[in-house]
Amino acid sequence: MDQFMRFTVLAMLLMLAACAGRVSLGPPEPEPPQSDYQIGAGDIVNINVWRNPEVSLSVPVRPDGKITTPLVEDLQAAGKTSTQLARDIEKALEKYIQQPMVTVIVTSFVGPYSQQIRVIGEAARPQALAYRQGMSVMDVMIAVGGITDFASGNKATIIRTVNGQRQTLPLRLQDLLRKGDISANVTVLPGDVLVIPEGWF
Repeated sequence: MDQFMRFTVLAMLLMLAACAGRVSLGPPEPEPPQSDYQIGAGDIVNINVWRNPEVSLSVPVRPDGKITTPLVEDLQAAGKTSTQLARDIEKALEKYIQQPMVTVIVTSFVGPYSQQIRVIGEAARPQALAYRQGMSVMDVMIAVGGITDFASGNKATIIRTVNGQRQTLPLRLQDLLRKGDISANVTVLPGDVLVIPEGWF
């Protein structure tokens, strides 16, 4: 009988745990994409060619997405990872250097447009920001200095494109920034556009 009671209690606990696993507290937050950083126009890349300091340097990625270094002209950098760019530079340098070993380190981040968060309207400093893993609306607001006195923060929206479909998601920036309502803090995704309209007084 004692074993039967233990078995019954164990079975009930397992059933409760299974039920608890199905409890939904609302729609899940979208998972930020797990991918390597892609270089974008405006980034600065540090190119190190082992044992060849004369061709090792830091260069900006031009608006056309290309870089120029000693011995290598007009090499596409935007849209590539640092590893991909390093292999491309090695191939280009093989004509001049025997078995070149190249390391590329991105030292200033902007990222491609598809990976940026753009903030327009009544932000203190409207701008495009490089997306970072796990970024939220609060992180974006800190980066742009918050909203102006003329902003209608609770009428702000995120414009997001998912599978080619454009979505408009409401934001409560006034509640988040002025009242400290953390429930108004939501995750942002690469390519999001935050629109902060002006309030009418």
